[in-house]
Amino acid sequence: MTGYYPEGRLLSTTENLYSLSSPMQLSEAYHDSRILEARAVVCNSSHDLIVDLGCMKGIIPRDEGAIGIREGKVRDIAVISRVNRPVSFIITEFRKNEAGRTIAVLSRRAAQERCMREYVAKLSPGDIIDASITHLDSFGAFADIGCGIVSLLPIDSISVSRIDHPDERFSVGMNIKAIIRSIENGRISLTHKELLGTWEENAAAFEIGETVAGIVRSVEDYGAFVELAPNLAGLAEMKEGVCAGMQASVYIKNIIPSRMKIKLIIIDTMDMQYSPREPVYFFTGDHMDSFIYSPPSCDKVIETRFDRASPGLIGQSA
Repeated sequence: MTGYYPEGRLLSTTENLYSLSSPMQLSEAYHDSRILEARAVVCNSSHDLIVDLGCMKGIIPRDEGAIGIREGKVRDIAVISRVNRPVSFIITEFRKNEAGRTIAVLSRRAAQERCMREYVAKLSPGDIIDASITHLDSFGAFADIGCGIVSLLPIDSISVSRIDHPDERFSVGMNIKAIIRSIENGRISLTHKELLGTWEENAAAFEIGETVAGIVRSVEDYGAFVELAPNLAGLAEMKEGVCAGMQASVYIKNIIPSRMKIKLIIIDTMDMQYSPREPVYFFTGDHMDSFIYSPPSCDKVIETRFDRASPGLIGQSA
């Protein structure tokens, strides 16, 4: 492993555990400037992070807690929120505390700077990377793309089927794949829906005449849109009492690839809580130049091009 992964991925690796196994191994890691991971257990009143290294305690001074903390560009919550979570760091020195015990002084900022320089700065639109969800907001999900460096995954880039909030797809701590959507002024934006399969790939899992489970996503005057998969929805004939967010059992009346439509009949609905499921990915490579969602037989072409300045699903006539 390179070490340039979302925080938590290195924690239980053989190499990381070996480096934390004794003061001697920690000293070797210090001389090699190795990136390690351990769990932060306390954030003191000075906003220094205390880290459990197993064989000794470590401390990440506040200014070393993240890129931008020292300059005031990042709020201290970026440090406080790491308590009870893994943190990446480089050992900068060993010193004695007031009790005469040796402690390791650590820098999370230095690990992030190296990650930025040697990994993130080399990414290009269309690259597929590992990410981990750090927190969710109404407008999107924030994901760690390496050593605690966070990028935004906008809500409209999570899936083709529309959702009201990212917590319908993700939970904090969930490991996902993501695509570099754009890089502007050093800011990286992510996308995810292109990994969840084309209309045709998703529709292949269903047959006319089946009754299957779905989620009502929106209700219009002409019918209700029911999600069958994160990248696939069908239009159901209206039924009294149907509301967005309900679970539904639906009969598949017709599947029309040339019009990219699935016609449904709602059999029953129910109010039911559901938890986000791990995403199922149809694309397994490490780079995507373009993604065509629409079937070849469809007149309307829906495509993502990652060689454009502002990529995203776009519609154009064939």
